[in-house]
Amino acid sequence: MTVDKFCPAYDRVLKKWPADTQAIDVNTVHGTTRINACGPVDGPALVLLPGAGATSTVWFANVGALSQRYRVYAVDLMGDVGRSVPGNQSIDSVDELLDWVTAVLNELNLPTAAFCGHSYGAMIALAYALRHDNRVDALTLLDPNACFGSMSPRYLLHALPILLFPNEKRQRAFVRWETDGAQLDSDWLDVLALGATHAPTTKTIVPKRPKPAAFENFGVRTTVVLAGKGKVHNAARIEAAVHAVLPSARTVILENATHHGLPMHPVAEVNEILLS
Repeated sequence: MTVDKFCPAYDRVLKKWPADTQAIDVNTVHGTTRINACGPVDGPALVLLPGAGATSTVWFANVGALSQRYRVYAVDLMGDVGRSVPGNQSIDSVDELLDWVTAVLNELNLPTAAFCGHSYGAMIALAYALRHDNRVDALTLLDPNACFGSMSPRYLLHALPILLFPNEKRQRAFVRWETDGAQLDSDWLDVLALGATHAPTTKTIVPKRPKPAAFENFGVRTTVVLAGKGKVHNAARIEAAVHAVLPSARTVILENATHHGLPMHPVAEVNEILLS
């Protein structure tokens, strides 16, 4: 797979976005970060962080509704698949990863923003909110893996081939297994699958699961959305774990959702939660 195939696939999904969508590149010490933005420029800011390999395009089913209220900033994660371009100074630690998020906010002139992250993006969003709660207006975590509990050994076993030797065929098979063959958008699946072959060589920096003490005095309004049919973890157990450390958090289990199907399915329910 070459970039010649990945970039047109990425652009095909972007065509599903609102007509006012802008591609914004911001420079930090870690390189150039691509943000796809839409919505009223004077609206409250909402930063969207995708799952690993999903790219910012994954929010195509959500941004039309979200941009009616928010100025939406969907980020291609630095060091992951997408159009962010790493610089000479790589992100080598969680501290640097969170500093990169701060630098992006600063370059966008956003003193604060609401954050929504899915999967790996949820891990980053939670770690950032715990470290910089003064910059986070609200926090929504979509099926956050390894944030409130362990991932299923069965899921990790199926994910191992992708982690060791990523390619298009394995990525498609993995998503098909996790979603029980759900009909996901074919253009976005192309981005995910081609991106697996186009995966960058930079090391993925993964925030550790926060200890219960980290949530003491945490005042950010938090919503956790869990996939009832997801195979990453048991949704009911994670819901209980969330309430154990964040009694005030709102939790929703979407019974027909899968981990990799979020945030695009079930889109109406996801959008309603994000807008409530």
